[in-house]
Amino acid sequence: MLVMVYFRLLLAPLLALVLSLPLMAKEIPIGEISDFLNNLKTAKGSFTQINPDGTISTGRIFIHRPGRVRFEYDPPDPALVIAGGRKVAIFDGKSNEPPQQFPLRRTPLSVILARNVDLSRADMITNTRSDDVSTTITAQDPEHPEIGSIELVFTANPVELRQWLITDEAGSQTTVILNNMEFGIDLKSSLFSIPIEMQKLKVSP
Repeated sequence: MLVMVYFRLLLAPLLALVLSLPLMAKEIPIGEISDFLNNLKTAKGSFTQINPDGTISTGRIFIHRPGRVRFEYDPPDPALVIAGGRKVAIFDGKSNEPPQQFPLRRTPLSVILARNVDLSRADMITNTRSDDVSTTITAQDPEHPEIGSIELVFTANPVELRQWLITDEAGSQTTVILNNMEFGIDLKSSLFSIPIEMQKLKVSP
């Protein structure tokens, strides 16, 4: 009897420890991730960005799918990045020069900003992995793999995008971590207008 008492005393804390551990999260199916992105119409929140040189930037992000996103960087970084009208524009607040512009389709962000996201397309997903809390997929435009890739991190219950890592055509990597995201909100279309922003900043095309 005494042995059984000691056995129970030893087993109790061990059982409590096991029950307190997080359950192994199941890998989120690709179809559910595609559905989440297709159902994501508008969102806003804050972000932390780890730049290729290791420096860290913060700011606010606005998303309006399809094809539109806006990054407003906190001081002392005066940068502003807008995707809209099938283009991406990078504004340098320290300069009166026109923003640097290039087609959205030439960036890995086009994978998640597309009107119809289908991650099950052949050669779009190059890697998938999961751990206790998240599922990570690496995707590319199968028609233009040379422009780089985007690594997306999702959590489940409900499915939500938490961060991404972009590897560009030169191999440089930029990580964006999303925080305090709000979904399904009203966003003015002017937030994503490159010409309107150029007028506000009195920048000539």
